[in-house]
Formats: sequence, structure tokens, C-alpha cells
Amino acid sequence: MIVFGSTLSPYVRKCMVFGAEKGLELELQPAGLGRGGPDFQAASPFGKMPGFKDDDFLISDSSAIVTYLEAKFPEPNLIPLEPRARARTIWYDEMADTVMMAAGGAIFGNRFVLPRVLKQECDHAAADTAEHDLLPSLCDYLENVIPASGFLVEDRLTLADIAVASPFATLGCIGVKADPSRHPRTAAYVEAILARPSFAAIIAKDQAMVSAMGGPVTAKQAA
Repeated sequence: MIVFGSTLSPYVRKCMVFGAEKGLELELQPAGLGRGGPDFQAASPFGKMPGFKDDDFLISDSSAIVTYLEAKFPEPNLIPLEPRARARTIWYDEMADTVMMAAGGAIFGNRFVLPRVLKQECDHAAADTAEHDLLPSLCDYLENVIPASGFLVEDRLTLADIAVASPFATLGCIGVKADPSRHPRTAAYVEAILARPSFAAIIAKDQAMVSAMGGPVTAKQAA
């Protein structure tokens, strides 16, 4: 089974971690941002990461991919079967993919992807606003809902934790994290989830990649 993309993308990382937590060996092939061969193009007709291939089955979108993996490899169960827990897990997945990525994308995109990868002008004001306004409001929410168990649903690891932690992993590669003085529960939660072997190995490679490309660019550096 092949996942197309880069694990600097929270969506791609979500799929790779989900597979690792199930004990699956997913092959990562570089794609996106103009890269990728015929299989990636067939899997992702709009060129968005991640794409996925399993024999002759091709699909894109991280939520579609993990849904497929869950159905084909039901154990260990990462998307709960109990109706309310299942709905809550899917809700967290959607929150991570949309609301969290709106903040994370503005920060990571403007401080790393545009200047370092695409060699384009970026909007430092948008990145600063996302870091100082949008991200803290998300952490405010998480601070009030993270259970004492340290897992968002059913007091065990589920897709909810993988999806929510993945954008934090990307931001951590450029030094942006939840403030432990303002959001101690959120900071501890993220640290614990990202310390899992399924995340840690990927994050080490992501951090090395960011460092090799010069790290983030701030408004002060660009001035």
C-alpha cells in the first residue's frame, strides 16, 4: 500500500501514523507540489496530498484513506463503533482538517512552504495573526475538553487524537507550540501523543527536512 505525499503535510502524516498504529507498513512516495507520477494523478485528480494506492484501488483525501484502512484492517480499532464515540471521533477529525488547518496552514504555509519550498512571497501578518489569535483560541477549546485520561474519545487512542495532534506536529517543526503557561493540559496532551513511536519517527525526519531547507522565515528575518 502506497501513500503519496510528504509527511510535512498533517494530512499525509495522519495516514502514515494511522497505519503505523495498526501495524501496517505503508510506503510513502513523494508527491504533491508538482511532483508525483501517473498513479498519484489517478489517485488524486486535483493533485492534493495525500493520494493512496492499494493494488488497483486508488483514492485521495486523508479521511477517505483512513476510513478504508479501518474497514479493511478493523483491529486495533481506531474509529469507535459506539455511535456517540464514533460521531465524536469523526467530528474531531473534521475539526483538525478544517478549523485547525486554517490556523496551522496560515502559519506553516507563510513561514515555510511559500518562502522555502515555492520561493514565493508570503504574508507574515497572516502568520502572526494565526499564531497569536487563531491558534490560542483552538487551544482554549482543547484545554476544556481533553479528559484526564489524555485521550479525546473512549479514554484510548483513536483517530481523534491522531488527527488533532498532527497539525501540532507540523507547527512544532518550525517552533510553534501550545503555550504551557496558558494551556498546560493541551501542551501536555500534544507532547504525549507526539511522543508515541508512530509519530516520533516521522517527526524526526520532518524536523531534519525543515532544518535542511533553512527552517522557517519570520517577518524580522525577511526585513
